[in-house]
Amino acid sequence: MEDRAALLSTFQASFFAMTRLSPLHWERLRGELEKDKSPELIAAILKKTSLSPLAQKHPPSAKYRRSFLTELITMLEQMCLEPLDELYEGLAGVLSDQKSEDCYKTYLLPGGGAVTLTESVALVSQGTTGLVTWEAGLHLAEWAGEHLEAFSGRVVLELGCGVGLTGLVVCRGCSPSRYVFSDFHPSVLRRLRANLELNGLGEGPAGGAHGGGVVRVEELDWESVSEERLREIGADTVIASDVVYDPDLLPGLVRLLSLVLSCSSPEAPQVFICSPIRNPDTYNSFKRQLEAAGVGYEVIRGAGRQVLSYHRASTIEMMQLTLHTQ
Repeated sequence: MEDRAALLSTFQASFFAMTRLSPLHWERLRGELEKDKSPELIAAILKKTSLSPLAQKHPPSAKYRRSFLTELITMLEQMCLEPLDELYEGLAGVLSDQKSEDCYKTYLLPGGGAVTLTESVALVSQGTTGLVTWEAGLHLAEWAGEHLEAFSGRVVLELGCGVGLTGLVVCRGCSPSRYVFSDFHPSVLRRLRANLELNGLGEGPAGGAHGGGVVRVEELDWESVSEERLREIGADTVIASDVVYDPDLLPGLVRLLSLVLSCSSPEAPQVFICSPIRNPDTYNSFKRQLEAAGVGYEVIRGAGRQVLSYHRASTIEMMQLTLHTQ
């Protein structure tokens, strides 16, 4: 029963995060079905996924749901098991859904509860890549959950926060005294505010079941933000994920990171950057520009505990930045 419960949880988490299940998980499902020759486990999966109240309120994209239900139907038919009306009715409903540019993704948290986001179904939308959650943001959220000392009771500033996944997870599980979400693109900021409201974390006090502290949204232009503005924010911890992707943006990013480290008193904040290494040339250029600006970095080794459902395809590097002393 424990294996079956774990399998149900895996299917549930993958469905709501719109993560493609591995062949291993489908083979485990087939093995469980072969034991009792009954579609009861499929019915249980449906109750946890497409037929659940959460799916009715915040459904994944129609494309994902269609693929998910089709694979379940194919497995039942290949194994000659009793058909389930709910499966075919569910697929018919998905096929009749109108196409949408947006969808919901829900990440189930290890301690209970969930973070739900509205995201674009396209990787690039409205002239930006900031309307979807990227792998490094999920990696950083998992890392934060294992390093509470960097967030608990502290003022946290997130650079390039996008639709808000990392910050929402930190606010839920790490108890910052204040969390400042920052980005620059108008469409991203609108979507971010909508996602904060969706998760009960509108700007202002954020107490009760949703975590302590105060939540703020800031529009920050990396190339022009002033020392005075950064001092007003007063961050103890600064984080960013997947911000090292465009060579043209690196000078502004390095300028901002150097300011963050040098303008704070009495001591500089802790600064953590989480990056997928898609283009080694771009990533190495970022490191060289940091060094030229007098900013040192230390790579943080060791993989964290995998608690969120997402496709782990990239090589991701975490680093902590410090200002070189003279």
